[in-house]
Amino acid sequence: MEITKREEEYLETMYILQKNKGIIRVKDISKKLGVRPPSVVDALKKLSEKGLINYEKYDRILLTEKGLEIAKETYQKHVLLMKFFTEILGIPPEIAEEDACQFEHYVHEITAERMKEFAHYIQEHCPYILKQFLKEHMEKEEGKAQKSPPK
Repeated sequence: MEITKREEEYLETMYILQKNKGIIRVKDISKKLGVRPPSVVDALKKLSEKGLINYEKYDRILLTEKGLEIAKETYQKHVLLMKFFTEILGIPPEIAEEDACQFEHYVHEITAERMKEFAHYIQEHCPYILKQFLKEHMEKEEGKAQKSPPK
């Protein structure tokens, strides 16, 4: 079954809402994804047809086992990418968040696992080098910020 990037985003959003609020509602999905409620309803119908959620209008929304599996995989990639971008590469959190939202849909599980292993390895065996890399990077960024005129 082919799942689109957008469908993964919906599933991940529903997973996060269920995890944080205990309930999945159209208005919460709409707010989180920045789309109108009728667009959410259309997406929910498609996800329901694919067997990824249980959805009936005016009833609760539930992820199916397959939908939950896809949502968890996407969310775990997102968390991994955020940590890698911020802790290993020193990317500012707001940029890391934006990038993770894009990358999570395209990165293969093997690549994600290798990034996780690499991050663990470098943090465990080369903490000085990592700290030095991040320090030098931060100094460069601070230097650029001081040279650029205020907006």
